[in-house]
Amino acid sequence: MAETITLTDHDDVRDWAAGRSGFPAVVDVSAQSGTQPLLRIVFDQQAYQDVDRAERPPNAGGYELVEWSDWFKLFDEQELALVVAREQPGRRDSWHQIVKR
Repeated sequence: MAETITLTDHDDVRDWAAGRSGFPAVVDVSAQSGTQPLLRIVFDQQAYQDVDRAERPPNAGGYELVEWSDWFKLFDEQELALVVAREQPGRRDSWHQIVKR
């Protein structure tokens, strides 16, 4: 496993994601819509939302792209941190975990 660093500063998290074309997203994993959001950062093709897909309940397991301000509100409320691989020359790793601080 590569050496890791833990990010909690909003600018650091946003810069790390932007450097890998990452976008903030929320997954609703609750039995009732809107009660237990799970944060994600999505990359590449995952960041394109399919506007032609059929409507589904908000808690059907998919994710929704959100604004950073909404994502960070949940990030701080849930006291989370982003663990990422330390950068290595010539390599841009998008491995990450969102964990409790």
